[in-house]
Amino acid sequence: MSIEEKQNFPTYQDSENIDYPNSEKEVSNFIKKNYKSNVPIEIIGSGSKKKMGRPLQCGKTLSISKLNGIVEYLPEELYIKVKAGTPIQEIEEKLKKNNQQLAFEPIDFGYLLNNKSDYGTAAGQVACNISGSRRFKAGSIRDHVLGFRGVNGRGEIIKSGGVVVKNVTGYDLSKLICGSYGTLTVLTEITFKVLPAPEESKTLIIHNQKIETALHFLDKSINSSNDVSGAVFFPNNLKITGCDLDIENTFKLNDLKHTGSITALRIEGSRNSINQRIENLKTELQIINLNISILEVHQSEIFWNKIKTFEFFSNSRNSIIRIVIPPSECINLIYQFSNRFKYCLDWGGALMWLEAFELSEEMFESIRRKVVKVGGYVTMIKNSDYLPYVEDVFTINRERFNLSQNIKKSFDPKGILNPGKMYTGI
Repeated sequence: MSIEEKQNFPTYQDSENIDYPNSEKEVSNFIKKNYKSNVPIEIIGSGSKKKMGRPLQCGKTLSISKLNGIVEYLPEELYIKVKAGTPIQEIEEKLKKNNQQLAFEPIDFGYLLNNKSDYGTAAGQVACNISGSRRFKAGSIRDHVLGFRGVNGRGEIIKSGGVVVKNVTGYDLSKLICGSYGTLTVLTEITFKVLPAPEESKTLIIHNQKIETALHFLDKSINSSNDVSGAVFFPNNLKITGCDLDIENTFKLNDLKHTGSITALRIEGSRNSINQRIENLKTELQIINLNISILEVHQSEIFWNKIKTFEFFSNSRNSIIRIVIPPSECINLIYQFSNRFKYCLDWGGALMWLEAFELSEEMFESIRRKVVKVGGYVTMIKNSDYLPYVEDVFTINRERFNLSQNIKKSFDPKGILNPGKMYTGI
């Protein structure tokens, strides 16, 4: 949607005009100063997701990259408290020493957007709220944020939540700031819930299935008692001009015994439990006579890491679109695209990644209308040289826009934090 934005501040960008505060207090002072002078501020961490969302024109840039480090980690209490600019890789390395993990499975957009691996910072992951393949089982990032500290658009230090999971009265601000793309507050500290890491992981691959059968397998597996933690589908017979998604070259693994499309189911846990559940799945899905492969522990990890890093899109210069839809509408939507795009599915069919060659603004709006009609939403993750800008990067209806605008005003009354990053006027 396009809504007129009235701005009462200068809009210019000086790439050298970046402030690097060393403390929460310095962040507060910086924002208070710019609040008084009505100067808009762009907020960045490592810059791994800077290209996501609408481009900004701001008078100042605030980098939280020096606000890094682990504040408190109590493995027995299942939480870790970190400064907002702490790299996700540093957090995961610390957790790994105690056989624990961030169960929402952080995504690495580095290769896709900047041609190098970069999981970004804790604040960046929270601000974008884009979770990995375990989403349907473990929940999204917002389900794993126990609390935070930050600075609002007035320069006031705020905090919400704590270090334990419990029922509380009042507003859960942690839910609000997840997915807000830095438009509500500058995060300074985040407390994550952590969970035990599985002992092992194996992946059952069903080869050469059509979309209808593949989605049937994914749906039945997710809803079975076998505790599947990953369910993806990669078609391999799409000959779409100009699109680069290449399944065969991406997933060159010795454990893959057959060619064709890939329907993959991840099973995690103890070795005996995994083997039993794989046998159960074979029986329940009635796939014993089909072409199947089992990815053992090492290659299973490689397979899902390739998904987390979008290796299958790494060489693409095309537009990359993220679509979240009800799984029941997935097949219908794919047929409406009329073989004009390459795609792959995650979350058992609830998440679609679309690669579009020479995408026009009219084509993008057509995709949006089709998705909204079936109850889903669209996000433009990567623009191409052919279509370097779209007005509506995200999807929102009028009612939610008005609600979001009111929330924005309560956190950031002058609209100086990442103004227009998500929508005009927010």
